Amino acid sequence: MSTAIWWIRRDVRLFDNPALHHALATADHIIPLFIWDETLLAQPTMSAKRTAFLAAGLQALDEALRQRGSYLVMRHGRPIAELHRLLSETGAQHIIAQADYSPYAHQRDAAIAAQLPLTLTAGVTIRPPTAVTKEDSTPYTVFTPYKKRWLGQTLPRTADLYPAPEHIPTPAGLSSAPAPTTMPPIALFPAGETEGRRRLHTFAHGDGIRHYANQRDQMAAEGTAALSPYLRFGMVSAREAAVLALEVIARDKTELGRNGAETWLNELIWREFYVQILHHFPHVHRHSFRPEYDAIQWRNNPDEFTAWCAGQTSYPVVDAALRQLNSTGWMHNRARMITASFLVKDLLIDWRWGEQYFMQQLLDGDPAANNGGWQWAAGTGTDAAPYFRIFNPTSQAEKFDTHGRYIRRWVPELAAVPDSYLYEPWQMPPLIQRRAGCVIGRDYPTPLINHKLAREQTLMAYKAVKAR
Repeated sequence: MSTAIWWIRRDVRLFDNPALHHALATADHIIPLFIWDETLLAQPTMSAKRTAFLAAGLQALDEALRQRGSYLVMRHGRPIAELHRLLSETGAQHIIAQADYSPYAHQRDAAIAAQLPLTLTAGVTIRPPTAVTKEDSTPYTVFTPYKKRWLGQTLPRTADLYPAPEHIPTPAGLSSAPAPTTMPPIALFPAGETEGRRRLHTFAHGDGIRHYANQRDQMAAEGTAALSPYLRFGMVSAREAAVLALEVIARDKTELGRNGAETWLNELIWREFYVQILHHFPHVHRHSFRPEYDAIQWRNNPDEFTAWCAGQTSYPVVDAALRQLNSTGWMHNRARMITASFLVKDLLIDWRWGEQYFMQQLLDGDPAANNGGWQWAAGTGTDAAPYFRIFNPTSQAEKFDTHGRYIRRWVPELAAVPDSYLYEPWQMPPLIQRRAGCVIGRDYPTPLINHKLAREQTLMAYKAVKAR
C-alpha cells in the first residue's frame, strides 16, 4: 500500500486540484499536509490579516476533508525538516505539490527535490510560466503579444476540471499543530473554498460579469468579482474562473456580456503574465525591471510615507483607498493604481516602500501581482505606464467616484462637505469648512504636497536617469 503526502501551499481546495488529483492517482493513502513555514512567517511582508484568512481557509478545508474520511495535518517549522519528519513517521513514498514561482519557492523546492521524492504539478496558474513563450522560447515582456499567444493555445474547458473527490483515504492518528495565533478573520471575506466558489459562480452566472467592463473602475460600485483573496490561496481554481469566462463569451449574445467576460478574462491573463515575469526575471523582486530606474533619486520622506499609510494625505481619494485597505485587507483595483501613483509620482517615494506596505496589509497580497502592479504604476516595469504618466488624484476621483460615495464612506470627516469641494476640500472657504464640520488642519489635514509642483519634480527625477 503506497502513501503520498499532498503538500498544500497555494491550493486550499478540493475541486480542480491537479496536485490532489495526481496524488490520488499515485497512491492508496493520502496525507493532506500544510506547513506553516517559519521563514515566510518571519518575513517583513507577512500580513496578520492574510495569515488569519489563510488559517480560516485551512479550517474550512479540514472540515471538508473530514466529510470525506480524511483530515488536515498541520506542522510548523522549516518545510524540508517537517517533510523529513513526516516521511519517517508514515513511510510515505511520495510528496506531491503544486509548483509555485516566487524566488523563494524556487529555492525551497529545488533544495527539497534534491533530497526528497517531491513531484510538482501545475495549478497555481492556468498555464505554467514556461508554456507561453515567443517562437525562440524566450519570455514575453509586453502584455499584448503575451495575451495573443496565451489565447492562441488550447483553451481550458469544463471537461478539463477535476471534480472534488468523494473519498480521500488518510492514515489515522497523525499529530497536527494549531494555526499561528492571529487576528479574527475579516467578515467581509469569509474564507474557504465554498465561499470562494459561491462568489465565483454568482459573478459568472449573474449580472456581475456582464457589467464588469463598464463598472469595474467605479470605486463605489460592487463592480468587481472580489475574488482575489480566494485566487491568492487557491480557494478557487484560476482554471475554473477562465472556463466560466470563456463560456460566457461563447454563449452571451450581447456585446455587453461578451465585453464584460473578455475584460475579466483579460485580468486573469494579466495575473498569468506577472507570474511568468517573476519566474523568468526574479530580479524584479528587489529591483526595477528596467535597471536605469534603480538610480532615481527618491525623496523618501518618512513622515509623508506615514501619512500615506494612515490615509492622512488630504487627497480624499487616496485617503479613502488606504483606509479601505487598512480596515478590510482589500482595495479596489482602480484605487490601487491611484494610491500607487500618488506615493511614487507625487511624494516621490520608492515604489518598494509601497509594495511592502501593501503586502503587509492585503488579503490577496501576492508577490508577482503586487510587484507587477507597483512597477507598472512607477513606470519601472515591463509593460509599465510611461514615466510621464502621472495620475491626477482630483480628476481620477471625479471620474471614478462621480458622486463621492466611496470617499464619504471611508473618510467620514468629509461626509457633509459640498460636492463642489469634496475632491479638494482645502479649497473650501473658512465659513463653509465650519458649516461642514471639517476645518482643514484640525478635522482633516492640509495637503502634503501641491500636485502640479510635485509632478514637475517627479518628471525631472525620471528624466535625469533617462538621460544617462
